[in-house]
Amino acid sequence: MTTSTNVSSQKPDSQKLGLTARIFIGMITGIIIGALLQWLFDDSGDFSFNVFGLHVSTYALLIEGIFNIVGSIFIASLKMLVVPLVFVSLVCGTSSLSDPSKLGRLGGKSILLYVVTTAIAISLAVSFALLVAPGEGLNLTTESTYVAKEAPSLGQVIINMMPTNPINAMAEGNMLQIIVFAVLFGIAMAMTGDTGKRLTAVFEDLSTVIMKLVTILMNLAPYGVFVLMAKLFATIGFETIASLLKYFLLVVFVLFVHAFVSYPIILKVLSGLSPIVLFRKMRDAAIFAFSTSSSSATLPITMETAIKKLGVKRSVASFTIPLGSTINMDGTAIMQGVATVFIAQVYSVDLSLGDYMMVILTATLASIGTAGVPGVGLIMLAMVLQQVNLPVEGIALIIGVDRLLDMTRTAVNVTGDCMVACIVGKSENELDIHVYNDPDAGLKDEEVDFEHLDKNS
Repeated sequence: MTTSTNVSSQKPDSQKLGLTARIFIGMITGIIIGALLQWLFDDSGDFSFNVFGLHVSTYALLIEGIFNIVGSIFIASLKMLVVPLVFVSLVCGTSSLSDPSKLGRLGGKSILLYVVTTAIAISLAVSFALLVAPGEGLNLTTESTYVAKEAPSLGQVIINMMPTNPINAMAEGNMLQIIVFAVLFGIAMAMTGDTGKRLTAVFEDLSTVIMKLVTILMNLAPYGVFVLMAKLFATIGFETIASLLKYFLLVVFVLFVHAFVSYPIILKVLSGLSPIVLFRKMRDAAIFAFSTSSSSATLPITMETAIKKLGVKRSVASFTIPLGSTINMDGTAIMQGVATVFIAQVYSVDLSLGDYMMVILTATLASIGTAGVPGVGLIMLAMVLQQVNLPVEGIALIIGVDRLLDMTRTAVNVTGDCMVACIVGKSENELDIHVYNDPDAGLKDEEVDFEHLDKNS
């Protein structure tokens, strides 16, 4: 017979800290270690040693070996959950809708809000870029070139949304096709009577298991975040950042303005909810997004945040969050607005007011027209530059710092996803206001006692 003991007293000291604190410590430590390694390798060159007669490079062992392998496994573990989480959650949410017309309202409200926030984002970016003029007086040159990929038309994107092979769509991670199939499957379940109810119970159990798996993987986040940050800052040259410092800081500034000014105003006006609560509960998801630079990889964490911490019902969150991770391009739109003005000034091209209006319109529509396309940010920027007759090769000037900026804009994007989910949920009476305002909501499942799991396995 096993005696009952205080579980918390058996936890190691590292687990006494909250998950957010541990992730933040991992991120800061990784940045410091990476910067030190970058300085060390640049200043003293690579160090090598012999092990059992083999010549081992320190750089290859740490950066290309340990950091790369552990970081890649961490990202892969998150992406592993994306397809089953989206499909199962969306089927559960859709099958539970008693009013079929509600699905149309959810889609209409979500897409409208995502488009409006994207239009606001790029308008802010163009306005601040014209005010600050980050490219004036610069004579940057680059030996690299950027070859723009052809973006599909909006009509083709709409056609491609219908999956011809749902299994293949899941294998390829085609989010729009997965969303369409899951919605249709959920509607069919809701219309099938007792058979659908039995299947709904199975999907509900699957959803519970998947969410528990998300919680378990979150405990590994501090280590994954550490190696990702260490690898990134060990490989990025600070001279690259210095040469584009004005552009870099301006993009970051506009991202912060959009996140901490535009979002709170939109949230308060349309829902009456407290923006401070939203930001406080978005910390884990934002740090995940910053570390991974991928809305898709962060999607399991974003879903859990919306449902467990913000109180958005699954019927809303399972639709708005995956859709937002695909078409919400606020951060990317800000980069495009600043980059367009920057490249125009570097190449001494004067753009008219009509050109800037075209930039805003093109970038807003492109956020949907290029949804789900790999490398969507640079494809969208190429479309915008071509629209106003700017040289597409100018993209090569900013690629050096785009990885760092991508981290910040992804954090902004996932915050926007949850904001829209909260607004839509509140408008449909599908948001638990008590959970939203509860500072401890969702925290009880955040920590996983691995020792307790081992004893009961």
